[in-house]
Amino acid sequence: MTAIDATRPRPKPFWSDARFLIGVVLVVASIAGVWFVVSASRQTAPVLAAARTIVAGQAVSADDVRTIDVALGRTVDAYLAPDELADGVIATRTIESGELVPLSAVGDAARSDTTNVVVRSAVDVPESVRTGSLVEVWAAPLIERGRYETPRILVADASVVSVTRDEGVIGGASAALELVVPRADVADLLAAMSDDSALSIVPAAAAR
Repeated sequence: MTAIDATRPRPKPFWSDARFLIGVVLVVASIAGVWFVVSASRQTAPVLAAARTIVAGQAVSADDVRTIDVALGRTVDAYLAPDELADGVIATRTIESGELVPLSAVGDAARSDTTNVVVRSAVDVPESVRTGSLVEVWAAPLIERGRYETPRILVADASVVSVTRDEGVIGGASAALELVVPRADVADLLAAMSDDSALSIVPAAAAR
């Protein structure tokens, strides 16, 4: 061995290189991150889904929903859980059948500004009108037997809870509808019903 060989520094092992260690840390972190994402995506939580169409203003009961397990991650808190369904809960908008029930779509009945009224239409309603439909209630005040004033909109924004169509042999087709209507319109609607105004239910302009 020469003097030069004796003084030459010995190469460091590659695993002692800081860049190598940093690379190992990044690879491990990447694997851990992927594992966490995959693991989280497999975790499910029970939430409620509408078993049938629930319209705005309608009470939400255990019969109207079903429990399903879904993987929603952090967004699960935005949906109604089974233990959060209590008496006095109503829908604040129409929730379609099969839709997960968002917390934003339900509220306290005591604070509701709507109520349910059964209205009989003087004429049959279109087949397109069904549970969840938005409709208008038109009223034609009675002048005398067989004569009515020009119809006008009495309720501009009502939601259909149910429709019962019937066929009269003499009187022609008609229908009875359970509607969710704004409380502000209830007095005028009841007055029109009591003074024998001819009421008609038509699809709302927004729904056409």
